[in-house]
Amino acid sequence: MHSPISRFPVPALDELPADVRNRILEVQEKAGFVPNVFLTLAHRPDEFRAFFAYHDALMEKESGLSKAEREMIVVATSGANQCQYCVVAHGAILRVRARNPLLADQVAVNYRKADITPRQRAMLTFALKVALHSAEIGDDDLAALREHGFADPDIWDIGAVAAFFAMSNRLANMTSMRPNEEFFLMGRLPRS
Repeated sequence: MHSPISRFPVPALDELPADVRNRILEVQEKAGFVPNVFLTLAHRPDEFRAFFAYHDALMEKESGLSKAEREMIVVATSGANQCQYCVVAHGAILRVRARNPLLADQVAVNYRKADITPRQRAMLTFALKVALHSAEIGDDDLAALREHGFADPDIWDIGAVAAFFAMSNRLANMTSMRPNEEFFLMGRLPRS
């Protein structure tokens, strides 16, 4: 029995504008499947474009944060926001990028007990504050990050990733976005 991937319409690929369809097909070719977030957001092409443009600007650029660290932020904040889709999907990406089959589960449940560095723990403490209690952020929070070697551009990146995915978590929960089955084993077992 398969539940729908969204509470909202999921258009057929041939009904989509060419740029949206091409982006989805590129992802399918690279991943071997189409992550449901692409299909869920595709029924609103302008928002699809804006969402993925900002996603890519945050997650794919050169940064003082590794790509695995950015995924750690997504997984930790998504766990706190109870976003099943993002924990499962970005947990898979974290396992792959960190080359660690255990890390995503640890970070999603309780990053304070995860096998991470003190620097990464400080990063996630700040990310969770951005995602859950942003009105309480003060200069002392930034000073704590600087003590761990984070420069201001890195601090911005931590906050921006946490804030973007707080929004993404809320969209995924509102739509009841279903994680793809492919994500569950990704990065857990050696590639065949």
